[in-house]
Amino acid sequence: MGKQFKVCLACSAGGHLSEMLQLKDFYSRYEHFFITFRRTDTESLAGKEIVSFAERPGRNPLATAKCFLQCLLTINREKPDLVVSTGADLGIIACIAGKLLGRKIVFIESFCRPLKPGVSGRIAYLFVDLFIYQWEELRKFYPRGIYGGSVF
Repeated sequence: MGKQFKVCLACSAGGHLSEMLQLKDFYSRYEHFFITFRRTDTESLAGKEIVSFAERPGRNPLATAKCFLQCLLTINREKPDLVVSTGADLGIIACIAGKLLGRKIVFIESFCRPLKPGVSGRIAYLFVDLFIYQWEELRKFYPRGIYGGSVF
């Protein structure tokens, strides 16, 4: 029997995590794990799912470097076939780490971006394998992307 398909679910806490949890029908069919930063909602998730915690990057260059190294090490250790992210800061860092390790990357632009792209989305669009946006108004910014509708 072959290796089971494995998915890394990378996102920041809060709303980005809420969006990711809406995709449970998708990711529950596969071996999966989360990469996020430690907060009350993510610690609660760790009681039910496999969660790797990384530094919250914020706008701190040292914290960002530490987060990148943690994401790189986790993805290298877990060897997912696919990295899926709903953003934001930690999510995009995990996507970059995954891409450098040769993984396929799917980025879902945040639901809270109905009229114009977010910073993470603009960065991710440059290198991901599949870019999904949740609002039709974003089509003009992401012509190679796919309109997926709302995750909610």
